[in-house]
Amino acid sequence: MSLIVQKYGGTSMGSIERIEAVAQKIAGFRARGDDVVVVVSAMSGETNRLIELANDISGSPPPREMDVLVSTGEQVAIALLAMALEKISCPARSYTGAQVRILTDDSHTKARIEEIDVHRMQADLSLGRVIIVAGFQGVDADGNITTLGRGGSDTTAVALAAALQAEECQIYTDVDGVYTTDPRVVDNAQRLERITFEEMLEMASQGSKVLQIRAVEFAGKYKVPLRVLSSFEEGPGTLITLEEGEDMEKPVVSGIAFNRDEAKLTIQGIPDTPGVAYRILGPISEANIEVDVIVQNISEDGTTALTFTVHRDEMKKAEDVLAEIAGDLQASSVVTDAHIAKVSLVGVGMRSHAGVASQMFGTLARHNINIQMITTSEIKVTVIIEEKYLELAVRALHSSFDLDAPDSVEN
Repeated sequence: MSLIVQKYGGTSMGSIERIEAVAQKIAGFRARGDDVVVVVSAMSGETNRLIELANDISGSPPPREMDVLVSTGEQVAIALLAMALEKISCPARSYTGAQVRILTDDSHTKARIEEIDVHRMQADLSLGRVIIVAGFQGVDADGNITTLGRGGSDTTAVALAAALQAEECQIYTDVDGVYTTDPRVVDNAQRLERITFEEMLEMASQGSKVLQIRAVEFAGKYKVPLRVLSSFEEGPGTLITLEEGEDMEKPVVSGIAFNRDEAKLTIQGIPDTPGVAYRILGPISEANIEVDVIVQNISEDGTTALTFTVHRDEMKKAEDVLAEIAGDLQASSVVTDAHIAKVSLVGVGMRSHAGVASQMFGTLARHNINIQMITTSEIKVTVIIEEKYLELAVRALHSSFDLDAPDSVEN
């Protein structure tokens, strides 16, 4: 008998039929003797519907009231799932984040968890009940409802698993695990049996949408084993864990992540003097714009050019900031490009294998794909390329690093 925390996303909870199917799955775990705590998201599309309602009323709705509004989607979901479990004679009790008392700071719409009171949940578990907790939400010290940001239900699940010292945190979604890359781009992408927290963090930060970055960070910090599984078909999923294991040294590259939502900005002809990068990126940071890849090039005439990437939605905002400081820096021009993409190779095997970057660059060169920017870490190599070559690049690299072959990812 073990304690398992399970999280079901909006797609898994998308209709009454799907909610009833989730109830049957949960009842199966309970029947074999496991204690189960469940975290659910709002039914698919519900959060967007609520946000649209707010925007119809106000172009700038107060963050506190937005949290009150959007948190209702999860409240509906937990009640319906509890009803479905009770219908099949599986005792259940639903709780909002405030009722469990998931205590957060007071940063509305992007709160962070500070403490979780587990006593009420432990009491219900001892009575044989399934506990169903609303994901994505908590309460601040003054009793105000807070939310953790989009995708925050993953973080709720991991935080509960850590607080309850669960054996495993299972994230049920519409895919059956973490793949070597997006199967919609590469037909023969392979499901990974296991991946480290480090690799999953890099994959998530570079564009993989399977798990929220904060949830992976939380799981790694508190050593909570994570497993990604499908709500719609049986299978072992993908285990995300601290241990690399001997079998995990075999693949040099575990996966290829990519992101289409990138934009590039370059400020040219600025003086090559100490502090010039700060004079550019300082105002960008103050405008709450997150910068990703940065490259600085020095010209023979003593000037320099600074290029960086941001999320495509923030390109115009970043361009306006650069336009304001260009005059002070006597810049010759500000150039933007919204037609780029980021491709990253990720794998702990890179630590002990040389030549990964050169193989990547050679593969792209053979397919006439120009590299605009490069950044690396211990377990990652990232390039910026033209967006129109993205899928070609991913397919070519997937093949070049033998990720097509099933035995390259078996563990």
